[in-house]
Amino acid sequence: MNTADFHGDDRTGHEAEDAFREGSPDQGEMELAERHALRRVQGLSTELTDVTEVENRALRLERVVLIGVWTRGTQADADNSLAELAALSETAGALVLEGITQRRSKPDPATYIGKGKAAELSDIVEATGADTVITDGELTPGQLIQLEDVVKVKVIDRTALILDIFAQHASSSEGKAQVELAQLNYLLPRLRGWGHSLSRQAGGAGGGGNGGVGLRGPGETKIETDRRRIHDRVAKLRRQLVHMRTARDVKRDVRRARQVPSVALAGYTNAGKSSLLNRLTGAGVLVENALFATLDPTVRQARTPDGRGFTLSDTVGFVRHLPHQLVEAFRSTLEEVADSDLILHVVDGSHPDPEAQISAVHEVLADIEAGDVRELMVLNKVDAADPDTVKALRTRYPDLVEVSARTGEGIPGLVTALADALPEIAEEVRALVPYSRGDLIARAHDEGRVVTEGHTADGTELHAFVPASLAARFEGYALSTV
Repeated sequence: MNTADFHGDDRTGHEAEDAFREGSPDQGEMELAERHALRRVQGLSTELTDVTEVENRALRLERVVLIGVWTRGTQADADNSLAELAALSETAGALVLEGITQRRSKPDPATYIGKGKAAELSDIVEATGADTVITDGELTPGQLIQLEDVVKVKVIDRTALILDIFAQHASSSEGKAQVELAQLNYLLPRLRGWGHSLSRQAGGAGGGGNGGVGLRGPGETKIETDRRRIHDRVAKLRRQLVHMRTARDVKRDVRRARQVPSVALAGYTNAGKSSLLNRLTGAGVLVENALFATLDPTVRQARTPDGRGFTLSDTVGFVRHLPHQLVEAFRSTLEEVADSDLILHVVDGSHPDPEAQISAVHEVLADIEAGDVRELMVLNKVDAADPDTVKALRTRYPDLVEVSARTGEGIPGLVTALADALPEIAEEVRALVPYSRGDLIARAHDEGRVVTEGHTADGTELHAFVPASLAARFEGYALSTV
């Protein structure tokens, strides 16, 4: 999921070439050396200057070199994409030693960056002492094998890196099952032999590798056994997730039956959604300056200043090049967004390219069929944002609400905008309720919005908006509205 495109440039052949030509100058306008040179991105290294601390961290952190192929857009886009890859790497627990980009019309089908440049990358890996190379794009199984053969260290792509981060951060049973399913679906087409170990025949120790009693002959290869086991595990995980999804659907149906409006916090990873949830509801959700700190959805009850109840849910953050395996695995979780009445789209105002993040989020929303849900855009971190960036976004999105979840700036304005955007799904009731039915008055406060409440000799005079199921219980006490 290219630098300004969520789904990325996983096209190959003529499609990628056409995309490159449409989004950038003619190839003749660029010098050959510039198009194909490996370019180091300054400021990406996270290696520490204190030698002792570096040595201590090296014991537990992988030392990585990043490599990205820039096929379209500007150099700034390429640098921003690699900077994000560096942040992902750090979140996964790696130490970034070097970041390199290469300008090409399309990734090399054999080694991703070309045989000659792969040899140069091998020299960089050896010089820096790196033990891993991470590519800013998804590699085919063939590219992975051939690039590893050249650089002589482990190679992973952006997809595998994101899956690894999700695996580290998943805490609930459902989250762990979703991540494992995504990882297995990613691994299945990439099963390959390490030193021919996966091509050996399975079977007992005797019989010269013939499989033993009842299994003489070709038998089943190790890689076939692995594939079968993965397929069995995938089927089991899918069954588990169906049961977990049913439990969440029941909870959601209960909220729907009570006609409680639902608001979903959505946005790019690390935009500050959890901080905003805590600021609005005091939810106490984990807040960490790291990508994908939140994987398991958190749903909290909240009320508008005029008393209307609604639910506010925090969801997993989105990112460019988000693996489609994860979108599929987390689809049931992301339905919290698709089924909501309002989406609070949180944007990181301090990011150098918030427009690209907005575009990435909108593509995910469309992918999960949430593109038609009403959206309220919230620009977070305005205390650290570039004023020119804020001005440009304000011009493009006139209804933008500017806040800082850290300082509380703009929160009252957000609460007002949120209340105005919520749908009024309750029914109006005007009733004189006997004092013996104080339970109805209590439910009106809990489930609806009380406009006025007065006490008379005959009972409580109530004007409120309540769910339809509760409104029916007030019919016998209704006041005439002449």
